[in-house]
Amino acid sequence: MSDIFIMKVNQKNIFASKGARLLRKGSGQVKVLLLLLALLASMAIKGQERPKRIVSLAPSLTKSIYYLGGADQLVGRTTYCHIAEKDQKEVVATAITVNIEKVITLKPDLVVASTITNPETLEMIRRAGIPTKVIATPPNFDILCTQFLELGALIGQFATADSIVQHTRREVDLIKQSYDQKAPQQFFFQIGAKPLFTVLDNTFMADYITFSGGENISSGLTKGTLNREFVLVKNPDVIIIVNMGIVGEEEKKTWQLYPHLKAVKNNKVFFIESDMASTPNPPDFLNTMKAIQKALQ
Repeated sequence: MSDIFIMKVNQKNIFASKGARLLRKGSGQVKVLLLLLALLASMAIKGQERPKRIVSLAPSLTKSIYYLGGADQLVGRTTYCHIAEKDQKEVVATAITVNIEKVITLKPDLVVASTITNPETLEMIRRAGIPTKVIATPPNFDILCTQFLELGALIGQFATADSIVQHTRREVDLIKQSYDQKAPQQFFFQIGAKPLFTVLDNTFMADYITFSGGENISSGLTKGTLNREFVLVKNPDVIIIVNMGIVGEEEKKTWQLYPHLKAVKNNKVFFIESDMASTPNPPDFLNTMKAIQKALQ
């Protein structure tokens, strides 16, 4: 796979921000966006073989590759790419540190990474003649879907990506509609402890709240760290804790020490699986939405 392949697929980035607006405006414009993506995908793939040897330097991208049906194309992964463990894919990196020699030895025709990977490391991989694509954490659900389509096109699995995105959008819309006639609830979405850490605006995880008919008590904050007093004063209706094992259990018990909290009174302090909620791809986003919907019933 040549650098021309990467260059042509990258042309879809022109439509990323505009695409997010189109996706919010109506089904007709959604179809236009998808047609544009499909056209660009075919341009990129025409005359080029889809990548046969992919190295993923991000657990989230590894999961997406598996969801897209590209497991057989993956040859390298990080220690945290748990979905690939059963297939005994070669480990070439931790969450941050990359063994560049190992990557090059695998002779990949594509490396995908998130913005967590050191740019200097990625530049060294590029200098070895290996096409490399960096995909940032999406700021919302719309961009999440666009990036999934882009990755699908990049690895020659666009049709699968398109099918998954269309299904996810339909299901998410149905969930959103189920809250239309309900009063909005105040949410605290906890994703860390000691210090407390929460979901901020302009993140895809913030859409879990708004799509569930809720309002984020942390909206407007510029930093995710806060103290417990902040939450107690805001007195949310719902507290969602991203599962952190024993620490998560301790956090739930701590919140239950405050019986005046509306979330505690209404038995609306619950866990969401971390690997699911924190991973930006359409299937995990939908499963998280379903889990929240079930817990709120």
